[in-house]
Amino acid sequence: MTTTGDKIDRRRAVFTRLAPPVLLVMSSILAIATADLITPHRWQQLSVISLVAAATVVHLWWFWAGPRRSGPDATSTVYYVLRWAIGAPLALMNGFYAFYVAAGYFDPGYLLRGRNQQRFALFACSVPISFAQVGGIPRDGSMGWIVFGCLLVANNALLNFVGRLSEQEEERSRARAATIAELEKAQEENAALHAQLLIQAREAGVADERRRLAAEIHDTLAQGLTGIIAQLQVVATTPDPKVAEEHVTRATDLARHSLGEARRSVQNLAPQGLSYDGLPEALRKTVDQWAERTGVRTELTVTGTAQRLHGEISATLLRITQEALANVGKHASATRVGVTLSFMDTEVTLDVRDDGKGFDALSLPVRTGTGGFGLDGMRARAERIAGSLTIESEPGSGTAVSARVPLVVDERGTT
Repeated sequence: MTTTGDKIDRRRAVFTRLAPPVLLVMSSILAIATADLITPHRWQQLSVISLVAAATVVHLWWFWAGPRRSGPDATSTVYYVLRWAIGAPLALMNGFYAFYVAAGYFDPGYLLRGRNQQRFALFACSVPISFAQVGGIPRDGSMGWIVFGCLLVANNALLNFVGRLSEQEEERSRARAATIAELEKAQEENAALHAQLLIQAREAGVADERRRLAAEIHDTLAQGLTGIIAQLQVVATTPDPKVAEEHVTRATDLARHSLGEARRSVQNLAPQGLSYDGLPEALRKTVDQWAERTGVRTELTVTGTAQRLHGEISATLLRITQEALANVGKHASATRVGVTLSFMDTEVTLDVRDDGKGFDALSLPVRTGTGGFGLDGMRARAERIAGSLTIESEPGSGTAVSARVPLVVDERGTT
């Protein structure tokens, strides 16, 4: 099994292998651009070209030899020394090659054995870099050497500071690796119990997922198709081309929305509206779209301090709202609908009320299987997350659907 630490080590290995040749190319480009100013003499230019060619040969050799080794050895030490021996005179002749020499700061831990060798290598790299920072070997007396000495001390102080931070990070990484190893050992010891629990959870999950998928299809495709049919029925009966065009546009939008919801349901069974919005925003969009589509005056009210709920809680309440509104549109003949989302200390309530014709709630038959999801589907959704759903309705007095679910806050906290 590949761990996160293994991936990080591979990335570091690739970086340390590619950084020197990339920095060589970058330094060479800068050196060519400034050749007339920094290395105006022919012999200087030929020297730079020869050294760059030698560095290229060294890197080609290392691309062949490097992957064949498993850790610091004599071959990697030779590669590091050759690279420094070429980079140092390059940096003295053209300061831009200090970038190439700085590659030696990145990989002594991968190429050299022992702390002493690594520390000496860092110091050795800092010497030509410090010369490059003062424009080469000082020729204007003691002041130039004093500046060089100060830069050399500053560079090594910075290297020591960064090195300490790296060592501390390595210690933390080792501690994390040890903890992970202990956890893996504990997991192996409990493998039999874990396998048994997985089988039981899988069996229960398959049955629950089937019911949930059926409900998702009902809440997305069925509702969308119902809305599309309603819009097309208006088109078929209206003589007004503008009205027909408006309803065709709504039907097209519904079809696109339903297709998006169907794809989303197949992927993770989460409502599309919650991909980017919290529950209040998703409810507001749902209510506004439904009101525009049906022409029924609909208002959303949010009370209490809005919280970013756990995804399952938000998805359940949004689906209940969509199903309740769909029922109002199909059966209630309402002129006004109110949706209220209330955040309380330990629970969240959702109320959907309409002033439609109502019905006798006690006379409704209980539906089973996947033949219909309506009110029973909403109740099943609420109960699945330890909530409840109540329905109050009388003929001629409208309907109120109320869902109460536990308040489970997402890790991202308050919206």
